[in-house]
Amino acid sequence: MTSTGTARSMFATAMGGDFDRLHPMLQRRFGVSLAGGYACVGRGVMTRIRRGPWWTVPFMHIGRIRNILAPYPGDEVPFTVENYPYVDPFGRETVTFVRTFAYPDRPGKPGRFDATMILGQNGRVVDYLGTHQHLAVDLELTAEPDGSLRLRSDAQRFYAGPLAFRFPMLFSGRADLHESFDDDTGEFVIRLEVRNRAFGFLFGYEGRFTCQFPPVGDAPPAHVLPVRHERRE
Repeated sequence: MTSTGTARSMFATAMGGDFDRLHPMLQRRFGVSLAGGYACVGRGVMTRIRRGPWWTVPFMHIGRIRNILAPYPGDEVPFTVENYPYVDPFGRETVTFVRTFAYPDRPGKPGRFDATMILGQNGRVVDYLGTHQHLAVDLELTAEPDGSLRLRSDAQRFYAGPLAFRFPMLFSGRADLHESFDDDTGEFVIRLEVRNRAFGFLFGYEGRFTCQFPPVGDAPPAHVLPVRHERRE
């Protein structure tokens, strides 16, 4: 499966010819777009969710307030990931990446990790994190030789009201995500690590999931939309 023509997603546009080297199922998953006419809803299990040393716990819980991180570790945690395309209030095509973790030992208290992505003016995908899009992160996406996808985060900006500054990486982490497709089981396989250059491992998870590709409706479900949208990239 090759993404061509007007239906190319923001991910295909950002990756260029590299996108066509992805496994066909990854091309479909990251082909979500309004022109493509479909969304992607994944359901599976995180076999392991980890966090760093004790001193990372306060930062995790600060992030939890705005759905920026899932702060609790766990094993065999059911989760969903919801990718819906829509046009934001500034006229930009946007794709949601809302991950919900149903911790077995915390019934009724799921963890959420919200993000929305646009294609930035520099041709790279920009990832807005959290319910209020306070953090904007540049993403680098590449196809690995085996057809899997590698996603790495780069520069981060903080926006809140009139405040706007480049977020110091000393107080944050860089994400390294690897996603592949297992032809034997028909599952997507995901692995994420977030590390700080000085302090090491902060957060990570690994798991498997299957996807459905429902048609795009008039609007995405309200629960996947951010509380506010940020114009600045």
